[in-house]
Amino acid sequence: MFPAPAPEIRERMLAAYAQACEGLHLASPPDARVWGYQGRTLSGPARECWLRLVSEPDEKAGGKLWDGPLLARRALPASVRRPALLRVHGWSANGWSYRAELYDRITAPVVSVCPVLDDDPVLPETWWTDISDTLDTVPTAREAVREEYIRRVVPQYTGHTVGEIQWTTAHGDFHWANLAGPELAVLDWEGWGTAPYGFDAATLYVYALQAPATAARVRQALAHILDDTAARIAELTVCAQVLQAAERTDFLAALAEPVRHHLAARESWAV
Repeated sequence: MFPAPAPEIRERMLAAYAQACEGLHLASPPDARVWGYQGRTLSGPARECWLRLVSEPDEKAGGKLWDGPLLARRALPASVRRPALLRVHGWSANGWSYRAELYDRITAPVVSVCPVLDDDPVLPETWWTDISDTLDTVPTAREAVREEYIRRVVPQYTGHTVGEIQWTTAHGDFHWANLAGPELAVLDWEGWGTAPYGFDAATLYVYALQAPATAARVRQALAHILDDTAARIAELTVCAQVLQAAERTDFLAALAEPVRHHLAARESWAV
């Protein structure tokens, strides 16, 4: 999904990836690996499975992102379309903690190699039906988006107020690089938890603003969510997230201007 990181990170992660394969008794081809943002994760095929390695400094390991996939395996219903987490192997070395996660390998590719769309993908009608059905919820105490954050960044970056928030459970990172097609599967469950109603649908829509035909298709397919007044805060939150991160995150930089145009066109949001 992302370019290889700096050499020192690349060498450390490749060594850890080899150790993960050894610890799980796997073999993985060296030319079929996928880097996460700034080298935090490294993934690739391993036999008939998919191996994902995540790393954090020892002092930051644990918590919401670290435990998300394991808790998702226990809590989410089978109706949520996702690759099954089969095994987990963890260790610490030289100030870094590592967790290797072995998943069922899905055959469908991700819809986009970048979280933000820059052109319109060709997806079957069944995919759009399935995406609507996937936005299910389960009770959880995990937080995907904190209320304090919402009440701070939405006025700061959008100029809109935040009233009462209707909370639900969300994937939390429901963008186009975490969705497979033409057979739908939802990847990367490390950040799931409570968020404003409609947060996943709003993420999918906002991250498609540079591909207008697909953005319109998202609004059509998820109208029962996005047209609900309760989803206003979710959409504002996603817009605020983009504008806040645009200067430090390359793939969001080009999305900032479409987001500003979108906000200007939605003055009816003002309350």
